[in-house]
Amino acid sequence: MILIRRRAFARAALVGNPSDGYHGRTIALIVRNFRAEVVLYEWDSVDIVLAENDRARFRSVRDLARDVTLHGYYGGIRLIKATIKRFVEYCDERRIPLHDRNFSVRYETTIPRQVGLAGSSAIIVATLRCLMEFYGIDVPLEAQPSLVLSVEREELGITAGLQDRVVQVHEGLMHMDFSPQTERLVAGLRCYAYERLDPALLPPLYLAYHHGLSEPTEVFHDEVRGRFERGDQDVVRAMKEAADLAGCARRALLERRLSELPGLIDRNFDLRRQICHLPRWQVEMVDTARRSGASANFAGSGGAIVGTYDGRASFDALLSSLRDLGCSIIEPQIAA
Repeated sequence: MILIRRRAFARAALVGNPSDGYHGRTIALIVRNFRAEVVLYEWDSVDIVLAENDRARFRSVRDLARDVTLHGYYGGIRLIKATIKRFVEYCDERRIPLHDRNFSVRYETTIPRQVGLAGSSAIIVATLRCLMEFYGIDVPLEAQPSLVLSVEREELGITAGLQDRVVQVHEGLMHMDFSPQTERLVAGLRCYAYERLDPALLPPLYLAYHHGLSEPTEVFHDEVRGRFERGDQDVVRAMKEAADLAGCARRALLERRLSELPGLIDRNFDLRRQICHLPRWQVEMVDTARRSGASANFAGSGGAIVGTYDGRASFDALLSSLRDLGCSIIEPQIAA
């Protein structure tokens, strides 16, 4: 019996986020400490198995209400269904034949939910990898992030950019330039300039996330997208500056001017704070990290932060202060 097991990992945006959705530039990294795993095996029907995160049983109505408040209404089943549908359409549009064998698919994930670590797109990337192997179809590597994004945008109506999907497909440390002049078509899908950087260039990094509080990514992105499209100059200027920060960070890394990186990371968060009202608990995570001597920026849309620290004493101070807020803190594993 054919059995295929594929993984995709969490990601953390370092600098430039969220300008990827606005023709900007970003630097982001894979976080191998957390992963989504999809298992696909030949079966007599197409069967998607419920996972632990797809809760349908609760201790009480208040337990249900709390779960929805923390995690929203959505589990991984809709992500897998949408990925299969979009994969079939991709093949049909290109007249790529699919064999008629069926499969069962299941998933599990260790990525903390809705704290901005790209858990949803990790499930989609892992599912796509299984489908490509099962059907013997090679979607070009550069086109895969755009195909993953089309699952979220076109099938599920999720407001998102390419950054997460590029990092999860390519892995490692990536600089991405989404400016219009870099745009090109690969396998009929829009792609941009993706550059792999050596993770050894980075100074020591930490990643922290909150255990008991979360917020769906749509809450931030939907508001900012609407303001950007209405020509809100505060948002337009912030996205341009965020993109410029990513370019500066890339040069600082390549030229070994690491002392410049903390200021660029901090400025990125300050831009976000300027253009919208952020939940108090998210701001408190950043401010607490900074008081401990570290730099801090959102790793995604909120709920997790990432930054640099200077030595073990600084990391220990971070560990103590952020734990008091109910956070976990790790050193992200980037290399395989």
